[in-house]
Amino acid sequence: MEKREKKKLNMKVQWAKFIVVLVLYLLFLYWVKSWWGLLVVPFIYDVYISKKIRWQWWKDAEGPIKFVMSWVDALVFALVAVYFINLFFFQNYVIPSSSLEKSLLTGDYLFVSKVSYGPRIPETPLTMPLTQHTLPLFQCKSYIEWPHWDYRRVKGLGKVQLNDIVVFNYPAGDTICSAPQYQPYDFYQMCYSLGYQMYPQRPNPDSLSQEDLPRYFNAIYQAGRSEIIRNQAEYGLIDTRPTDRRENYVKRCVGLPGQTLQIKNHIIYLDGKANKEPDNVQYTYKVKLRERLDDDVMKDLGITMEDLTSLNTTGYMPLTKFAVAELKRRELVESIELNTDASDLDIYPLNGNLHWTRDNYGPIWIPAKGKSIQLTMANLPIYERCIRTYEGNTLEVKDGKILINGQVATSYTFKLDYYWMMGDNRHNSLDSRYWGFVPEDHIVGKPIFIWWSSDPDRHGFSGIRWNRLFRFVDNIK
Repeated sequence: MEKREKKKLNMKVQWAKFIVVLVLYLLFLYWVKSWWGLLVVPFIYDVYISKKIRWQWWKDAEGPIKFVMSWVDALVFALVAVYFINLFFFQNYVIPSSSLEKSLLTGDYLFVSKVSYGPRIPETPLTMPLTQHTLPLFQCKSYIEWPHWDYRRVKGLGKVQLNDIVVFNYPAGDTICSAPQYQPYDFYQMCYSLGYQMYPQRPNPDSLSQEDLPRYFNAIYQAGRSEIIRNQAEYGLIDTRPTDRRENYVKRCVGLPGQTLQIKNHIIYLDGKANKEPDNVQYTYKVKLRERLDDDVMKDLGITMEDLTSLNTTGYMPLTKFAVAELKRRELVESIELNTDASDLDIYPLNGNLHWTRDNYGPIWIPAKGKSIQLTMANLPIYERCIRTYEGNTLEVKDGKILINGQVATSYTFKLDYYWMMGDNRHNSLDSRYWGFVPEDHIVGKPIFIWWSSDPDRHGFSGIRWNRLFRFVDNIK
């Protein structure tokens, strides 16, 4: 009698657990709007109620099998849990470079929320947890490209707002050279750079007609691409990456869909109004020091060894307004002036030199979903990548006419929202000024707080930035 009562009590507990898990699981399916997950419900029922499948058969085994399988079980559960959490809720991210200094610092570890903008349903679901695109030990792909699902985003808590710091997939990372040392580089920049080297007597683009310009820039690009193919031993094969497997970047959103952006003398204007600069924005300055900066001064002014290396090699150093004022006040410099040197050869769009620079750029209209633009040979280079690469159309120019999907087009209606991202270290940031718009399907998430921060210039306890631990990113303006 007592055993029967205990069995009934246990079944009540099991039913209670099953109902709680089932409700949570159904709520999750409703959130992601994917009812294929209902196929899993019978297995959940079996785990808690029917117990027809021996899920942990190895517990009855003896010797090394039980020991090994207990570790395999724990490892598989941990990997699946991490994959699920990283995919739909949050992910850790480390700041690898100085492009956002001094707002976010190299060595900051971020808690990135996927829920803020809504998590994406994975385009390449079969991937190894804790990897982005490469298995470090084997230097091979960490994902399988089949099955490949179309872009879809689950409803989140909000949308990207102006001046948000955002994590996103690198748009120009769709094509890479497979050699490990070249994978981080912008493939298109490499092609144009090599192409320009092969055309030392190239004509001035300003002397060419609007019809001749596309042919000219295509010839430059194809020459560089052919050079990479010829030197396959050095560069490796030309390969592609799906959207969600491209490198993760973190920048500040300084332009929203539908806005017109222009940079004049390094100040960003949106629809004709100046946008507030971040408090810790940096520009490079030509500096002549009176004396060597000691460690305490560098720490006070936020100057890193990387900054000093830049000064020693190029004569320029990135500084905040506060650092510039303090260097002058403490009489540590002989001279200091803003670096206004800028090239127009590596600026987006690469296939149409408009003589824009990093400090004087645009105006450029940022595409918005459902909005149309009149297409001309003059603005085609700006929007060509959006139309062809991000929105999956065929695009070509024949006899001075623009053809989209084989039809003559004088206008185009965009299917996605786009954003303009820039680093706060304005002269040391590869951002939208160099590779263009960030489509909405590349948005990963929003950094919420810094959970750890270590100074790469210092070691041990002195390298821990205690004042940055658990600091909310929204408070960094």
